[in-house]
Amino acid sequence: MSVTTPFVEVAFATPTRQVIVDVALTPGMTAKEAVIAADLPARVPAWDATAIERLPIGIFGARLRDPARHELSPGDRVEVYRPLEIDPKQARRDRAARTSD
Repeated sequence: MSVTTPFVEVAFATPTRQVIVDVALTPGMTAKEAVIAADLPARVPAWDATAIERLPIGIFGARLRDPARHELSPGDRVEVYRPLEIDPKQARRDRAARTSD
């Protein structure tokens, strides 16, 4: 009988590329620890480690208030959210202004 190691996914996307890393889940691992274990700065050189550490983290689209305390379950998808390039409200205003001309 083989025992499979539980994993979580860590996901990060830039405008041109998506990175998904499988990380072996250890007992008590937090979302922040999984992001560190995924070593995203080595995979996305344009983003340095300090920038990635400051970005919001979520699980399946739900932002976490305290990723350093949120313990993961097998199969969780940890998402690192990059900053928005434009405010969604401003983008709507811009589109409305272009269509009303």
